Amino acid sequence: MNRANYYYSISFQLKKKGILFVLVFFHLSDLIPSPSRRGALLPLPFLHSSLCRDADTDLSVCVLEKGSEVGAHVLSGNVFEPRALDELIPKWRQEDTPIRVPVSSDKFWLLTKNKAWTLPSPFDNKGNYVISLSQMVRWMASKAEELGVEVYPGFAASVATNDVGIAKDGSKRETFQPGRMTLLAEGCRGSLSEKIIRNHKLRESGQGQHQTYALGIKEVWEIEEGKHKPGSVIHTVGWPLDSKTYGGSFMYHLDDRQLAIGLVVALNYQNPFMSPYDEFQKFKQHPAVRTILDGGTVLQYGARTLNEGGFQSIPNPVFPGGAIIGCSAGFLNVPKIKGTHTAMKSGMLAAEATFKTLVEGSSMELYWENLKKSWIWEELYIARNYRPAFEYGFIPGIALSALERYVFKGKSPFTLKHGIPDHEATDMASLHSPIQYPKPDGQISFDVPTSLYRSSTNHEHDQPPHLRLRDPTVPERVNLPLYAGPESRYCPARVYEYVTDEKGDQKLHINAQNCLHCKACDIKDPKQNIEWTVPEGGGGPGYTVM
Repeated sequence: MNRANYYYSISFQLKKKGILFVLVFFHLSDLIPSPSRRGALLPLPFLHSSLCRDADTDLSVCVLEKGSEVGAHVLSGNVFEPRALDELIPKWRQEDTPIRVPVSSDKFWLLTKNKAWTLPSPFDNKGNYVISLSQMVRWMASKAEELGVEVYPGFAASVATNDVGIAKDGSKRETFQPGRMTLLAEGCRGSLSEKIIRNHKLRESGQGQHQTYALGIKEVWEIEEGKHKPGSVIHTVGWPLDSKTYGGSFMYHLDDRQLAIGLVVALNYQNPFMSPYDEFQKFKQHPAVRTILDGGTVLQYGARTLNEGGFQSIPNPVFPGGAIIGCSAGFLNVPKIKGTHTAMKSGMLAAEATFKTLVEGSSMELYWENLKKSWIWEELYIARNYRPAFEYGFIPGIALSALERYVFKGKSPFTLKHGIPDHEATDMASLHSPIQYPKPDGQISFDVPTSLYRSSTNHEHDQPPHLRLRDPTVPERVNLPLYAGPESRYCPARVYEYVTDEKGDQKLHINAQNCLHCKACDIKDPKQNIEWTVPEGGGGPGYTVM
């Protein structure tokens, strides 16, 4: 097998019923500012352990991790809501966990070029925790191993390579063991998930609207002791983004003088000259931000896309032989800027449905039914109009969001629709002027090679390319002349660059070894010409505190 991220290979040994082999694909993964989907993965061993014990059924679980170690591909600016974890491990607070920094203050800033205006915070983070999700994932993996789960880092899974146990006439031999169930939890823009959603028309049979995305870029700093305030949470809107671009930034104080700082930019931005990476570097130079960072040191850098479609974009998560969970389906609560708790809960619901399907003869449709009865559905329904409100611009978006929150309280008599898909939102270059970004100073702002070094990103050079062009002529024939080569700017790792060949022509060069696995190229390319596929296991970033 060859595929992305975390997957489970689950086998049940049913007493008096022989052995049933069940293959469950699982990716513990995904991103950034608070939204993260790894939580979808690990509830399975906990719930199945309990369910199998009650049913006098044995269960073995194997986790295949495409990163070099557990958590290596996990990135999230995360203010963690423990609701799902409370259900899964009620006594987790009595254990030694990486969830140890409760939110102590919550601020919301409106930034102009030189000022930071404090506004009433729309967030309620009482009882939540500032965490490193990659550290939390490693803790949960250790808990899973205590239950007998086998964890194998450095493995990627993509497609079944061949049928096993099948005779040449197509009949099943005695050695045939069916893969009864496949659960996909690949995180945002999962490669297999998206194909299944398209092939089985799961959006059409779900809530019906397309998914929308954002790109999150993050650094973890070690700052001066006098500036460190454990549990302090700051969110901002406004500068440096223009009024037509949805997004914002975050600064979360962890323990050990660490600060998580990042910028999230919606990928339906119009200006092809925009560079999310450079917008982030520019943001850090704001006087109110720089004063926090001065004297500090960057520990790590990374990036990942996240789903922003919310309620309107939830697909039917059940397909023949399996289901989609976590942010592969898209359960991020946009106004909360949180998705880990909903991803975890979806994994719990899927685990219960899987068990009842395989052991009790039920149907995986039970997962879809229970999802619609759960607090995930209720929470996302209440939040459904916040993100599409900003299709009308920053000021109308703020006004509509306030109306939704304070007047309708999430129960408005209408549901707003998303605009056009993100890749279609990119304007022609002729409608905009190039953006002149400040040169990095090497202290607060940095060039891409320096940041990439801090991500510990690496791939085996001698392997088939995992970034594929459906039509190799599109970059020079369409993207460069019409859109000024936007792939050279939306990628936060500068994987794509136009170089001059010996004839003096501009040609697209792909530095696949720099890829952060963020998936922005798969989403934002104007002609959907770039396909992100899975590289060899063990390659990619090496996050430890993200």
